[in-house]
Amino acid sequence: MPFNLSLSEREAAGLKRSLPVIERVEGRRLWADGKGYLNFAGNDYLGLSQAAELRAAADAAAREFGVGAVASPLVVGHQAIHRTLENELADWLGLEAVLLFSSGFSANQAVIKALLGKEHWLWQDRLNHASLQEAGALSPARMQRFAHNNMAVLAAKLKPESGLIVSEGVFSMDGDQGDWHGLTQLAEQSGNWLMIDDAHGLGVLGNQGRGTLSEQGVAAEKVQITMGTFGKALGVSGAFIGGSRALIEYLHNHARSYVYSTHLPPPQAAAILAAVRLVQKAGDKREQLRERVRQFREGVASLPFELLPSATAIQPLIVGDERRTLALAAHLREHGCWVGAIRPPTVPPGSARLRITLSAAHTREDVQRLIEILHRSL
Repeated sequence: MPFNLSLSEREAAGLKRSLPVIERVEGRRLWADGKGYLNFAGNDYLGLSQAAELRAAADAAAREFGVGAVASPLVVGHQAIHRTLENELADWLGLEAVLLFSSGFSANQAVIKALLGKEHWLWQDRLNHASLQEAGALSPARMQRFAHNNMAVLAAKLKPESGLIVSEGVFSMDGDQGDWHGLTQLAEQSGNWLMIDDAHGLGVLGNQGRGTLSEQGVAAEKVQITMGTFGKALGVSGAFIGGSRALIEYLHNHARSYVYSTHLPPPQAAAILAAVRLVQKAGDKREQLRERVRQFREGVASLPFELLPSATAIQPLIVGDERRTLALAAHLREHGCWVGAIRPPTVPPGSARLRITLSAAHTREDVQRLIEILHRSL
C-alpha cells in the first residue's frame, strides 16, 4: 500500500470514523438495524425534509422536466425551474443575483478559488468550516486565520484593500453566531470584501428566515458574497452563492465546479423552491424551535459538561475525552436517541463533544426524554 492510513492508530485513539446505514427517516425519527430512534443528529431544523409540499413539487418536476439536468448549466442543464429558483432566492434575501451549486462545499471552493490570486490575502475565522479552510489552502492567496470572533486580532492582521474576510453566520460545531456588526465595520474601514457562510442560519434566523444578517440587523448589501445551503433548514440539498450581478456573471465564467458539473436535478430544484416559499411563512416553526432550545438548555444546565453558549438549533455538550464521548453517544443510542459524537480533527483536540441538534419537529416529550437519558448517563 503506497500510503499510511493509520486506521489502527485512529481506532486506538477513539478517532476512527464509521459509516452508519440508515434504513429510513421519517420526520424526527430514523431507523437503523431495525430499531427506531429519535434523531438529534441531523440538520433538518424546521422539519421540512418530509414536508408534503416538497414531495409534491419534486414529483411534479420529475414528470415535467425528467429526473436529471443532463448537462452542466452552461451547456443545456439550466432549465426554467432553475431560473425561477434563482430569482425567488434573490428576491427573498435582497440579493441582485444568485448562482446554484450542488453542495456548500463546492460553492465555497468555487468562489474562493475563482476570486483570489497570489496577490490577495484571505482572512478566515479559525472555526470556519472545513470547506472554507481547504479552499483557502488550495487557492494561491495568502491565508491567515484569526481567533474565533476576535475582532481585535482580525483588525491587527488586515491589510487595506487586499482581499477577502470570511466568517460563518452560525458556526456548525459551536452553534454561536459570527460578529457581523464587527466584521462589516472592519471590512468597510479596510476596504476589503466580506463573505458569509450562512449554511446554518438560513431559514432559521431573521425576518422570514432570511438568516444571520437579518437576525443581527445587518444590511445584506454590506456583505459582498453570501453562501447558503439547502440541506439544513430547507430540508433538501445543494447551495448557492449570492451577490451582485457582476459577481455572479464572473462566477458563471470562472467558477470551475459550476462550469464543469452537471446542474441540480430539476426535481431537487423544485423541492428547494417549495421550501423557500414555505420557510418565509414558517414563523411558527421558528418559534417552536426556539422553545425546544430553551427547554433543552434549562434541562441540562446542571450536567457536569460544558454547554456552549448557543441560542441556535446546534447545542454542543463538551465532554473532552474522545472515548468518553463515544461511550456517552452509545449510551444515548441504546436508549433510543441518535446523537452525533464529534471528535478531532473536526473540532480542536480536547473538545470532543456531543453535537445535539434540535428541530421544530421535536415535541416537548422528545426533548424531555433526551434530557432524562443524559442525566441517567452519569
